[in-house]
Amino acid sequence: MAIQKKVPLRKCVATGEMLPKKSMIRVVRSKEGEVSVDVTGKKSGRGAYVSKSEQAVEIARKKNVLGHQLEAEVQEEVYEELLRIIRRETIL
Repeated sequence: MAIQKKVPLRKCVATGEMLPKKSMIRVVRSKEGEVSVDVTGKKSGRGAYVSKSEQAVEIARKKNVLGHQLEAEVQEEVYEELLRIIRRETIL
């Protein structure tokens, strides 16, 4: 019998869903307080996960969930980048 590898789950800060880490995008706040999208998932700093759906990004934007989670101001460009990544993956 093959041993099943445990799939790491993360909670989407916008929707509250528990999803596999691979189906999420990580947003990270560096020590300097700079918020950026972490496509590799390996940047150091405080991270928050968002589902790869435009709805989740819109919820996060409207309610400023990322700002609260990361205790930092999230620039509009961060949301734009999230939407770009999601749209690019939807096309592929």
